[in-house]
Amino acid sequence: MPSTPPILVLMGPSGTGKSTVGTLLSDQLGWSFQEGDDLHSAANVEKMRRGEPLTDEDRLPWLGLIAAWIDERRAAGEPGIVTCSALKRSYRDILRRDDVVFVNFTGDTAVVRDRMMRREGHYMPPALLDSQFATLEAPGPDERAIDVDVALAPEDQVALVIAALDLEGS
Repeated sequence: MPSTPPILVLMGPSGTGKSTVGTLLSDQLGWSFQEGDDLHSAANVEKMRRGEPLTDEDRLPWLGLIAAWIDERRAAGEPGIVTCSALKRSYRDILRRDDVVFVNFTGDTAVVRDRMMRREGHYMPPALLDSQFATLEAPGPDERAIDVDVALAPEDQVALVIAALDLEGS
């Protein structure tokens, strides 16, 4: 554990369960939670709604807002949880701080696609899932990350993260 409270960045393609697990972690730990999708510009949301993948240039301002949220938590000495696809290492480099831990949702594309097909009210169409998995660069051994299998129940995913960070006493 770092000496400062951790900031968890729940990462992975759309439909992997980042928001569900983030909410559960926030409720259990009492930490601030930011849904990263809420920080996308209207233009980005509309582009994704049309089924168009975002470019690196589209993502940069969004990643900057997420980095600012992380820095606000750090300046206040508070832990936090934020969702962000963080598909590429270059994106994670923008978010990386000594106290940031990436929670990497991994697993079978078919499981994620099934979830997306049943999900209602989200602008991200299942058609973009393949482009997200194609873009995904798994965290390297030099990146502080916890892998979480998407096939696990959300409660088990939360327990895995809490155990990995030795937060049972929090």
